[in-house]
Amino acid sequence: MRERMLEIDGGLLLTLDALLKELNVTHAATRLGITQPALSARLLRLRQLFGDQLLIPASSGRGMVPTPHAAALQPELAKLIERLREFANVAQFFDPATSRRVFRIAATDNPAAILAPELIPFLKAKAPHIRLAFVLPDKARIAAHLEQGDIDLFIGAAEDVASGLIGRTLFDEAFVTAQRKDHPRGSRPFDLDEFCSLDHLLISTSGGSFSGMIDDALAALGRERRVSVSIQSYALAPLVLMGSDCICTLPRRFLQRFTTSLDLFEPPLALAKFQMSAFWHQRMSGDPAHGWLREQVFQTARTQGR
Repeated sequence: MRERMLEIDGGLLLTLDALLKELNVTHAATRLGITQPALSARLLRLRQLFGDQLLIPASSGRGMVPTPHAAALQPELAKLIERLREFANVAQFFDPATSRRVFRIAATDNPAAILAPELIPFLKAKAPHIRLAFVLPDKARIAAHLEQGDIDLFIGAAEDVASGLIGRTLFDEAFVTAQRKDHPRGSRPFDLDEFCSLDHLLISTSGGSFSGMIDDALAALGRERRVSVSIQSYALAPLVLMGSDCICTLPRRFLQRFTTSLDLFEPPLALAKFQMSAFWHQRMSGDPAHGWLREQVFQTARTQGR
């Protein structure tokens, strides 16, 4: 048994870790970036080495459940993988031209919509074999996910993260108001009366809301607007604006990509700028691949601001 344990390589350890976290063969294969048959073959090898089924189909028919042996292994498995990662990082070498590393960036719809369109081609031009995933953050567990390596970076506001993370400001952003080309109101600047009288499109990231920070700013002036459409996706906003007479107030960096179809104006009321930052765990500060990713994100943000 002890001799067989020496046959366990890093790939098998990561496979067992992914299976215990996902409890689903398909999801674990996706997490590892391998095919389902390849993962099933690894699971078979693990079962042979440990002399245990490790995971068995759940009685509900959905997913898998760990055996007692597997459940006992899980806490020590996480520690062992972390030690192996630290060992691998000793080489302190990263070649973007040949690397096949997977990077995961957690960001809500707003910063993802602003950053991703420029960042993705910028990264792929330098590192054609890497894979990049933008995922929605679980804000209650951002620090834990960064510490565990489930995500590499979180892009968001400082109030969304706990203390103890390293952060760096990416940009300060202002809002502009957009309307479609050839809008019936013409192309004159907005005054507050007209702004309040028109139909507005609002992006509600939680879904279904018809009020937001602009409504709060208007309320402070004793005014209100007419929000007639609420959507949950930034990507849908330009399409709705192009096909309707709604107006919408969103970050400048996002809307300026659509100036061939949209006209942009300064809003007729004072709106505070907002700040977006990148956050990471201190244990990744010395990792050359992670340092390279951070620099590409910072450089993309600087380029956008020119």
